[in-house]
Amino acid sequence: MIKRLAVLLAVLAIVATACGGTSETEDTTATTVAADDTTATTAGSTDTADDDGGGDVGQGGEGTLATVLARGKLICGVSGTAVAFSETQPDGSATGFDADYCRAVAAAVLGDANAVEFRALTAAERFEALKNNEIDVLIRNTTWTQSRDTDIGLDFAPTTFYDGQQIMGRRDKGFTEDSTLADVDGAILCTNAGTTTEKNISEGAQIVGATITLETVETFPEAMEKFKAGTCDLVTTDGSGLIGNKATQDANDEWVVFPRAPISKEPLGPVVRQNDSQWFDINRWVVFATIIADENGVTSANAADQPLVDTEDGYRPEIARLFGGEGELQTKMGLNADAFLQVILQVGNYDEIFTRNLNPVGLFREGTFNAPFNEGGMIFAPPAR
Repeated sequence: MIKRLAVLLAVLAIVATACGGTSETEDTTATTVAADDTTATTAGSTDTADDDGGGDVGQGGEGTLATVLARGKLICGVSGTAVAFSETQPDGSATGFDADYCRAVAAAVLGDANAVEFRALTAAERFEALKNNEIDVLIRNTTWTQSRDTDIGLDFAPTTFYDGQQIMGRRDKGFTEDSTLADVDGAILCTNAGTTTEKNISEGAQIVGATITLETVETFPEAMEKFKAGTCDLVTTDGSGLIGNKATQDANDEWVVFPRAPISKEPLGPVVRQNDSQWFDINRWVVFATIIADENGVTSANAADQPLVDTEDGYRPEIARLFGGEGELQTKMGLNADAFLQVILQVGNYDEIFTRNLNPVGLFREGTFNAPFNEGGMIFAPPAR
């Protein structure tokens, strides 16, 4: 009996030793991972003092919201040369549809739509700038694709503009609004590098049996200069970009955009780093807030008059919640209760932003995917509740 007890105690001692060894190894591994995270954060903390983009892993364990609040301004990546979307002004500010959504984020987070530093980026620079914490959000005619959502490591907020790739040529070269992709056979096409445009046009031409020569440049304005100089027969990018350039540079209607149906789907919207769910939610709901306000006829002119309590005439529960009334959820997101009210007051609802920036260059919502969902379009938001 004593012998058996001795054996049992020996076995238990061995097991205890083994368990203790495993626990120590796991603790060591955990310490190593934590050290790696600290190193990554330090590496990402360049002169912008940004975090590494992770919701719970950043400077001091804080995400992008804390960084922006501490800095007192939003750094927003834009094109700077996209007609009607983001055009850099002499004072360094930017105007356009995308620029206004930068302002909307600043209004929600900081209470000041003008607390924005616009960072002009080329298509080739934009993703590295976001990943390297040089900007807080990218709002730059950026198409949501599977590879960008996975391989590159980005999160896409709701689509703010549904676009599609088209081509622009000269009428005196025989191109018309009824021209098709097959009609580009033998042509030299120019576009900017680092975009979905390159692959779209190459694959599209192959499908229809057209042979093309594709010339890429760093920025789309360079592609336009080659087109105007006759170096390129055609120029291609998102239809909105072509229409904007035609509206501002083709007074004699010598250029034509075709085909009528775009050759690709280009859903465009804000982009943030992955693994920062709080910041992602904020950017999503800034967009949704502008859409919900539009759906309810709430504009920058009447937003301040919206009742926030159910004892007032005209009370609408969803708008009241969205603007900081009973049941609001903004404070749970790390924002002030009236964050989205400030968005509408200072920047406007979706239709105001669209109309102000895009109508002047010939882009309208009616009959397009950018119409409200109840008018045949795809612009809608989930309920604010």
